[in-house]
Amino acid sequence: MARKPVKLAWGVRREGRSLWTRNAVRGVSVRGERRKTDSRIEWRSWDPTRSKVAAALLRTDGDPSRLLPKTGSTCLYLGASFGSTVSHIHDQVCGSLNHHGGQVVAVEIAPRAMRDLSELSRRRPGLVPVLGDARKPQTVAPYIRNQADWIHQDLSIADQAETFVRMSGTFLRPGGTGLLSLKAASERSSDGDDDSRFAKAAKILRESDLEVIERIDLKGLEEQHVVFLVRKTVNSG
Repeated sequence: MARKPVKLAWGVRREGRSLWTRNAVRGVSVRGERRKTDSRIEWRSWDPTRSKVAAALLRTDGDPSRLLPKTGSTCLYLGASFGSTVSHIHDQVCGSLNHHGGQVVAVEIAPRAMRDLSELSRRRPGLVPVLGDARKPQTVAPYIRNQADWIHQDLSIADQAETFVRMSGTFLRPGGTGLLSLKAASERSSDGDDDSRFAKAAKILRESDLEVIERIDLKGLEEQHVVFLVRKTVNSG
């Protein structure tokens, strides 16, 4: 018997161990994902083995809706790659023809990936592709309309936590939500095992104006990865 869908947000739902987003561009898949129609609404499969945000939604010990931006939000995605996860965030934040009035600023340094992001943006109003270094505030500043309600960082670089603190300090509004997808193998400069590297990152986050809500282990979906769910303290900035 099929499990009854559980609504996580306006455009996101869970069915058993699978996730789906309400397709903003009906009839079109982004990276070959499955689509299905339910009550005239088309849904796209959101693969948790190809998306740290999707994996975190399945692995969190709390309410998954805490991890998602609201419709109409201003969102900043640092390390957008080819745009698979970005497209699912756009489904939720903007909707078809951006009838929610949201904005998703997607920053990526690789020109090849940027070509795919740019193509996505032609069909997805509200998606703003930015070619540049996601570690630098000056890359983002000309394109974001105001302070972000939601930030996700997924960069395979050293000093991931320090970069996240700097970018969140510049762009995330007080009370806003942040997700840091952290890969242990990228923290080569840190001594010790994976857990000690994650602990060091958590310490860096806690010493900033970010409150760590949850450390989410993605084991089984994304090895050597955790996602830190944070909130910017209201009295900051």
